[in-house]
Amino acid sequence: MAQFSRRAFAAGLPLAVVGGGLVPPAGLAPGLAAAPPAARVPPLAQIRIGRFTVTALTDGYADMPYTFFPGRSAAEVEHAAAAQFVARPSGVRFVFNQYLVEDGEHKILIDAGPAGSIGQTGALPQALAALGLRNDQIDAVIVTHMHQDHMGGLVAGGQNNFPRAELYIDRRDVTHWTDPARRSGAPDYLQTSFRMAADVVRLYPRLQAIDGPREIARGISIVDLTGHTPGHIGVRIEDAGRSLIMVSDMLFPVVHPAATDVNFLFEQDRAAAQAMRDRFFPVAAAEGALIAATHMPFPGLGRVVSDRGRMRWQVADWALQA
Repeated sequence: MAQFSRRAFAAGLPLAVVGGGLVPPAGLAPGLAAAPPAARVPPLAQIRIGRFTVTALTDGYADMPYTFFPGRSAAEVEHAAAAQFVARPSGVRFVFNQYLVEDGEHKILIDAGPAGSIGQTGALPQALAALGLRNDQIDAVIVTHMHQDHMGGLVAGGQNNFPRAELYIDRRDVTHWTDPARRSGAPDYLQTSFRMAADVVRLYPRLQAIDGPREIARGISIVDLTGHTPGHIGVRIEDAGRSLIMVSDMLFPVVHPAATDVNFLFEQDRAAAQAMRDRFFPVAAAEGALIAATHMPFPGLGRVVSDRGRMRWQVADWALQA
């Protein structure tokens, strides 16, 4: 299980923010219909964690219906989203952040985005190209869990899009998302994830189904954050007394970290997801952990802070402010 230590949560060192914007806002149909990919190169943000350069990328965005947050009414979610300036006519504005980790020897991508399967997405290849990188230069991809918005870029177009990369996915997620019985009993909104999971297993012979916390490369390790899916994981990057923990879908905009009892429609085990947040948020706040989160406003970097007994998200102090 995850060990949230003071050593693990040392703060990161800011480096730079560069780049432009995404395409103009567009709504997401209730069925999460696909939309054309973003046409412009998305923004990039880089920080240093010891010897590591971590670049925040984004595949694009989508608007999640206000009804997608069990534990609060749609009206309550919309009111909170309006107060935080992320309300759109069709829902809460979500971005899809990915993170490239480089140490001069390895290039490791954390998640691959929805690649056009949700909302205004598909910009990750352009983001990598802006760094002078092709997909075949990525050495490894860590998939935090097998939802379509985290693995779509792996199999977009029905092909292996990262042909040189080793793939790391928690074994519990591989088992869950390739189980025919679970697929046949799953709701429609999860069918794309089941289909993509089958494609990932078929197209990536270098897939490593991993068991529990482990080190992927020196200073890059897996953290168990199960709940959102059976094998939901985070990634800790640590060097020279500094660290960053990428928590994937531990945090959702508007509702977290203020409330842990609010879930998201796609979560497999809502009680386990809440229990993990109940454990994680107070420790992260106490330690001042630098965190990266998939769906928080780009670049998804910030901290959980305790403000007079209430948890809130504090954008990392180096980020561009509106």
